[in-house]
Amino acid sequence: MSSTSAPVPPVPYRLTRVGVVMSPLPGAADETEGVLNPASGRTPDGTLHLLPRLVSDGNVSRVGLAEVILIDGVPTGVERRGVVLAPDAGWERGKNNAGVEDPRVTWIPSLGRYVMSYVAYGPLGPKPAVALSTDLTDWRRLGPVQFAYQPDLDTDLNLFPNKDVVHFPEPVPGPDGEPSYAMLHRPMWDLGWFRPGEGVHLPAGLTDERPGIWISYVPAAEAEADITALTRPRHHRLVALSQHPWEELKIGAGPAPIRVEEGWLLIHHGVSGSIDDPFAPQQEVSYAAGAMILDPADPGRVLARSTEPLMAPSTEQETNGTVPNVVFPTAIEEIDGQRFVFYGMADAHIGVARLDRIDG
Repeated sequence: MSSTSAPVPPVPYRLTRVGVVMSPLPGAADETEGVLNPASGRTPDGTLHLLPRLVSDGNVSRVGLAEVILIDGVPTGVERRGVVLAPDAGWERGKNNAGVEDPRVTWIPSLGRYVMSYVAYGPLGPKPAVALSTDLTDWRRLGPVQFAYQPDLDTDLNLFPNKDVVHFPEPVPGPDGEPSYAMLHRPMWDLGWFRPGEGVHLPAGLTDERPGIWISYVPAAEAEADITALTRPRHHRLVALSQHPWEELKIGAGPAPIRVEEGWLLIHHGVSGSIDDPFAPQQEVSYAAGAMILDPADPGRVLARSTEPLMAPSTEQETNGTVPNVVFPTAIEEIDGQRFVFYGMADAHIGVARLDRIDG
């Protein structure tokens, strides 16, 4: 197990707000409680789409599809194309909640498919799940992620709520050097939500109970022979914990990592403030966006990290909404050579920011 407690250099990237691209449509039953936290991808004709989380009454979440409107290469709005994933499976529906939440989508050329990771909010709370598509419209569920038991952790990762799962877009070196499909995820160690008084259970070797970013692997040969292997990752390892004041409570992965000259660029979110009940809908917290550079030779190792947020809540849509003070990045797309980051705004709207490298 490793962490990034040692000082690392800052990340040479910045985010610049562009605007709001999607807001709840008045009268739309699927959007009464917000549109937020989108995935993204391109349909076979090359058209850019978002896959937003749509929240209806009762905090029931679905994944929609929306074509991005571009003006001079800049995202300015969307045209809705319907719902592509709803909580139709029993393990996606709890009595007090139901949802397929916060999708992240990665196109993996070597698999010839889009891989969607999402939060299935079922009877035992938030659990990660995986679905596949070739066209962003028709999705095949592979089911919940089943983390392989790892004796040195002295626990079972499947016991814990888990969110913020994203896949690397190509095989990376696994712990044994074998090419592997890797996923980042964010286990949460407090089991009091399920059994009152049960409290926090930490894996062996971990002393900091704050949720952080982990990595797990599936050998590429196994996934290419049987794609359901993507739901059975192993070799679990801590990547990073909270390190700076703006992320003092917890951190989690944002969009899928992208390859840049420095390594793998991971945009992440950090949370500050105070949380009395981790499953209460309203908290006195602030979500901001930062970034890390992960080592191409060992993507579980952090090479650089932003000491200050690249973007923190400041606009009206970011500071006021279903959950105030939230900037939650979930998708990156390149348009005419320029990268854009799409992000949730206060769990109510979707914004877009330009991602630029800082030279010098």
